[in-house]
Amino acid sequence: MAAAGIAGVSAAVSEKQEFYQLLKNLINPSCMVRRQAEEIYENIPGLCKTTFLLDVVRNRRAGYEVRQMAAALLRRLLSSGFEEVYPNLPSHVQRDVKIELILAVKLETHASMRKKLCDIFAVLARNLIDDDGTNHWPEGLKFLIDSIHSKNVVLWEVALHVFWHFPGIFGNQEQHDLDIIKRLLDQCIQDQEHPAIRTLSARAAAAFVLANENNIALFKDFADLLPGILQAVDDSCYQDDDSVLESLVEIADTVPKYLGPYLEETLQLSLKLCGDSRLSNLQRQLALEVIVTLSETATPMLKKHTNIIAQAVPHILAMMVDLPDDEDWVNADEMEEDDFDSNAVAAESALDRLACGLGGKVVLPMTKEHVMQMLQSPDWKYRHAGLMALSAIGEGCHQQMESTLDEMVNSVLLFLQDPHPRVRAAACTTLGQMATDFAPSFQKKFHETVIAALLRTMENQDNMMKNLHSILVIKLQELIRNGTKLALEQLVTTIASVADTIEEKFVPYYDVFMPSLKHIVELAVQKELKLLRGKTIECISHVGLAVGKEKFMQDASNVMQLLLKTQSDLNNMEDDDPQISYMVSAWARMCKILGKDFQQYLSLVIEPLIKTASAKPDVALLDTQDVENMNDDDGWQFVNLGDQQSFGIKTSGLEAKATACQMLVYYAKELREGFVEYTEQVVKLMVPLLKFYFHDNVRVAAAEAMPFLLECARIHGPGYLAQMWQFICDPLIKAIGTEPDTDVLSEIMSSFAKSVEVIGDGCLNDEQLEELGGILKAKLEGHFKNQELRQVKRQEENYDQQVEMSLQDEDECDVYILTKVSDILHSLFSTYKEKILPWFEQLLPLIVNLICSNRPWPDRQWGLCIFDDIIEHCSPTSFKYVEYFRWPMLLNMRDNNPEVRQAAAYGLGVMAQFGGDDYRSLCSEAIPLLVKVIKCANSKTKKNVIATENCISAVGKILRFKPNCVNVDEVLPHWLSWLPLHEDKEEAIQTLSFLCDLIESNHPLVLGPDNSNLPKIISIIAEGKINETINHEDPCAKRLANVVRQVQISEELWLECLSQLDDEQQVALQELLNFA
Repeated sequence: MAAAGIAGVSAAVSEKQEFYQLLKNLINPSCMVRRQAEEIYENIPGLCKTTFLLDVVRNRRAGYEVRQMAAALLRRLLSSGFEEVYPNLPSHVQRDVKIELILAVKLETHASMRKKLCDIFAVLARNLIDDDGTNHWPEGLKFLIDSIHSKNVVLWEVALHVFWHFPGIFGNQEQHDLDIIKRLLDQCIQDQEHPAIRTLSARAAAAFVLANENNIALFKDFADLLPGILQAVDDSCYQDDDSVLESLVEIADTVPKYLGPYLEETLQLSLKLCGDSRLSNLQRQLALEVIVTLSETATPMLKKHTNIIAQAVPHILAMMVDLPDDEDWVNADEMEEDDFDSNAVAAESALDRLACGLGGKVVLPMTKEHVMQMLQSPDWKYRHAGLMALSAIGEGCHQQMESTLDEMVNSVLLFLQDPHPRVRAAACTTLGQMATDFAPSFQKKFHETVIAALLRTMENQDNMMKNLHSILVIKLQELIRNGTKLALEQLVTTIASVADTIEEKFVPYYDVFMPSLKHIVELAVQKELKLLRGKTIECISHVGLAVGKEKFMQDASNVMQLLLKTQSDLNNMEDDDPQISYMVSAWARMCKILGKDFQQYLSLVIEPLIKTASAKPDVALLDTQDVENMNDDDGWQFVNLGDQQSFGIKTSGLEAKATACQMLVYYAKELREGFVEYTEQVVKLMVPLLKFYFHDNVRVAAAEAMPFLLECARIHGPGYLAQMWQFICDPLIKAIGTEPDTDVLSEIMSSFAKSVEVIGDGCLNDEQLEELGGILKAKLEGHFKNQELRQVKRQEENYDQQVEMSLQDEDECDVYILTKVSDILHSLFSTYKEKILPWFEQLLPLIVNLICSNRPWPDRQWGLCIFDDIIEHCSPTSFKYVEYFRWPMLLNMRDNNPEVRQAAAYGLGVMAQFGGDDYRSLCSEAIPLLVKVIKCANSKTKKNVIATENCISAVGKILRFKPNCVNVDEVLPHWLSWLPLHEDKEEAIQTLSFLCDLIESNHPLVLGPDNSNLPKIISIIAEGKINETINHEDPCAKRLANVVRQVQISEELWLECLSQLDDEQQVALQELLNFA
């Protein structure tokens, strides 16, 4: 027995030694040794792992790195692997683990190791509290409380560290023990002898408040801790520790109400830290982040402290001046990574967010004066910062800046001539941002001024540009002779980029560069010059597209011969030859340049293109060791399958395949009749690619191709079209049901909707309709289910701002798919009309659910759009659903979201136009609601104008199609006064058509007494031409031109009309008369 016992001990010692060696191997520099050790470790049973790791962690004689690895593995085991390991441990082992961990934490002398043990303690404590909040490790909690009550500062640190990591450690006793928790935290946070304890207790207090973000009552109870937290923030920052400041930012973001009682103190502290140049950039930025975040999360609270915001603005502007004197900046290709962390970039973003959060009424007055002074500074950094500040506040101060936009734009334009290149660049950036923030009024009002200023800037550089081009041409010839390949590749890429950017302005340089570019294509035939040749071919096509067909035609024949020669060589090229992808794109540009003239070359281009699009991907199943030996530049990507095996795919071939597929789509779209003979071959290629899961863009191209291929097939006749649709339809429907990627799915759904519209009525048989109905039903049910799951996630413990951003992204994806469901239903309603309604009724409850008042506004918007389509395309039968949408449509006219109001207004308009007599009473009810929206003070703002114009159009449709429902004499003059419509082109042309009806019928209310309304009518017509509502293809254009001609008959009346038009309107009328 004794011998057996000794043998058992010896075996145990041996196993421990082996495990120690295993841990050493896990941190071995050799990748192979580490991988082998990882495999051995993964196969060790959970019981052995736990006991061995705990033993190593406690063994202070083991090396620190080994103990550190053991601690990391034990923490992972008790967190992600807890459910698989811990419950299966024998009860005595579970008990020993808890006891040993307390002892390990208590006795550890190495500070860094003690923190790691505290992390493990917190993880185990978290997992030993069940769903009801019952703590199954009361000894652990008792140890922590006893530690705080002890005289041992090290144990205080242990308790606070654990509590900071897991503030929920009190479980369901938390409410009962709130006084104890507060007293313990307060005791530590007031400790003046030990700064580390004060810092850690402040972090723990912040973590506890954040963990109870929905407990408003707790905020009041724990408000007394805030002065201590703020003091810890201040002290720790000057000890080069920003951890408590980061906690303050989290509080400002998640629980700003907690700061309410000490908001003034919080802001003053943040202001002080932000302005202290002794602190690091990161600390100053974090201090600023507190203020900016509160402007977003506690706007009403912050608006009561505008004095502090006024003091913060100069600090922000001062940080924006913190720019390096980098002489190489002008030569840099892009921002350095460090630039994104700079004070200037952070401050610019902060000013943008502050303006959006607090609004222009608060921010603009306290910013504008400082900015104007900065723009007058002799120091380029101040001028640069002033311009970037104007750029930053535009979005948030939009309304307030619009009245002085002329002054600001003219001021910015002056800096296009600034002697410093970064100031000139800032002026360009500011103008670009203004064009975005104030579109479309900026473009309409300032396009001539801005473009003229930019051209003057270019002219001032003209001599330099000419010299630069001369230098480049000389260099090009020299490089060709010397064979400097990399420099040549960069040069032709640059030429292509310049041509692509300045377009027709490249014409003066065309004759300088084109001969040399052709020369490279002719000479660069060696294998090592393939990439150069491909890039040069791409460059030639970019240059040709930039200068246009007329200029390019002088070289077109010669260039096409060069390309054709290259194309003939493609048959002998390897599949990964770099020239292939460049040739594929170049041919597409040639097609765009030459238009129908390109058709003669298609037969030479199409076969290699189909070959590339048909290429099977290179895939391989390799051992892990083989993967390690692969070069990163070989173009392979691998996924580890376990069991020492990896699946690999060569991505370079995939990109070429995707590009080829996209080009086939392009040719089918552009050439139509010229592509007909290839339609069958391409459709047989594309349909299977709907399931090509190796590359998203291949599936996107396959889906996008379908309606264009059907358009081509229609040229062959209805029988051929039906046969092709039969081949396409089932796989397309199945792809809607199985596609895993949201972006690809949206393209497939859009393609299906367009295809249905191409084929028309009867395009789907009963089985296809049934399958489609099931898929759409599943999509809608999934939409609702996903919304419920997101609400659940918002209640979970780990919910934070990052989670919220992720949830919002998910929601946007779901809404986008909902829009595609709407597109498919629109295509079916518009083709099948009321015949599709019996099929639709399986989806009806789900669509009705979308427009319930408690649904998010995008749901209501798209639900109403679907009912709009039913009314427009399936009336008068649509009236049987009126009780489902009557009140939602009327009530949503008052919705805060303009998108919802637009959908409701459009529906009311099509009721009048298509609905029949059953809708008369509903149209009568609609008029006052529509008028109220139109007359609202802010109805014509950028945000609201589209919805308002739909309301005006709806009133016009009721007047036009349901005049018995409305007092025409009362409403018609108002309707005329609301014209013209500017933004919604479709509704604008409808209103102009109705206006023509009224004028042609000599309606007295429209013409006015003694034709007094004609100047107003003529200006409406002129504005329609200026806004491009009227085009020569629309029948309404001729009618409107005739109205103008009728007015011209009376010279006196015509002169009176002209006197009320500006120059632009007069030119627009003349253009209308010329083409109509």
